[in-house]
Amino acid sequence: MGVTQTHLFTEEQNEIAQLAKAIAHPARIAILQHLIKTKSCINGDLVLEIGLAQATISQHLRELKEAGLIQGSIEGTRVNYCINPGKWNELKSLFEEFFQSYADCCGPAC
Repeated sequence: MGVTQTHLFTEEQNEIAQLAKAIAHPARIAILQHLIKTKSCINGDLVLEIGLAQATISQHLRELKEAGLIQGSIEGTRVNYCINPGKWNELKSLFEEFFQSYADCCGPAC
């Protein structure tokens, strides 16, 4: 979708789409699952855990951080990443509202 066309949609629709795009890769899901499980992680640990190259992991971390889903703190030459609880709860809320808005009305009775 072109940047100029986002004005056609609500802020919530754009937010849901942006967050969905941020998690729409199996490596990013694996990273998020690992961060949830460990409650924080050093970038190098992700390379060992997931099995992708350092550059690839860094690219996925950048995408997740730009979306606000993760945050990092620098400790010397290492960066510890963890889930950003505020954005995570926002993601959860947006998706719950979106999925709960469905009413089974596609059958013959509609």
